[in-house]
Amino acid sequence: MTEEQTGKSPGRWRVFHDKFIVEERFMAEPARKNLYRIAVGLMIIGSVLFVVLLAGVLQNGGLSSLDEPVRSWLLTLRSEPLTSIMIFLAIVFGPVALPIIILVVTAAWGLLAKHAWRPMLLAGAMLTGVILAQAIGRTVGRQRPPVDLMLFGPDTTFSFPSGHVLGACDFLLVTTFLIFSRRRNPKAAVAGFGVAGIGIFFASVSRLYLGYHWTTDALASLSISFVVLGAVIALDTWRTARIPGEQITGTRSKADTSQD
Repeated sequence: MTEEQTGKSPGRWRVFHDKFIVEERFMAEPARKNLYRIAVGLMIIGSVLFVVLLAGVLQNGGLSSLDEPVRSWLLTLRSEPLTSIMIFLAIVFGPVALPIIILVVTAAWGLLAKHAWRPMLLAGAMLTGVILAQAIGRTVGRQRPPVDLMLFGPDTTFSFPSGHVLGACDFLLVTTFLIFSRRRNPKAAVAGFGVAGIGIFFASVSRLYLGYHWTTDALASLSISFVVLGAVIALDTWRTARIPGEQITGTRSKADTSQD
């Protein structure tokens, strides 16, 4: 007899064991194919955009021609109140506050949800972004804008891509997908990604306004995040999406999914 039939609550070991059983969800075959198309499309768009941006940076042409005009325009907008707002945003999306936020979110999500698959995916995506930012930054070796125009202390590390922006993009986009991919309300998903887009915009503008990055640095971070998001969608779909009649590899049901 099952635990539900006997009326007994599952033991601690069973609860812990269930955490690491990957959740499964049912959908129509065209819907699953569409998710794969979106994943591949995001990875292609992100890769092409990154290559174009990188080529421009290395050759001092292409889209990098936007860097100086945008920086000069932002210099004309500087004011004490606006600088305070931008510094606040830089702190929120910075290397101290954002990792704490991510740690709290993933830990709470992992503890409260029946299955830990989605918070583990989020943590993996964030770690991937950090590794890519460090590897690409050291390889390209691009210099930041002039230090004397930085408004929140000097920073002489490499500029391309922006780690702040990449972290914000990965966190907001991946979290939004992992939450709304289990909902059947497309309007809510659109609204969720709209909010994520606003957050990404302000995270990017704050870094440009404060004088720490070029425009192409922020765009490169967004392009990398598209690739990461596409990979997350593909992996999540491959591991969790099932069509009616398909062999089930785990114990997760569609009804259980809505409870996370």
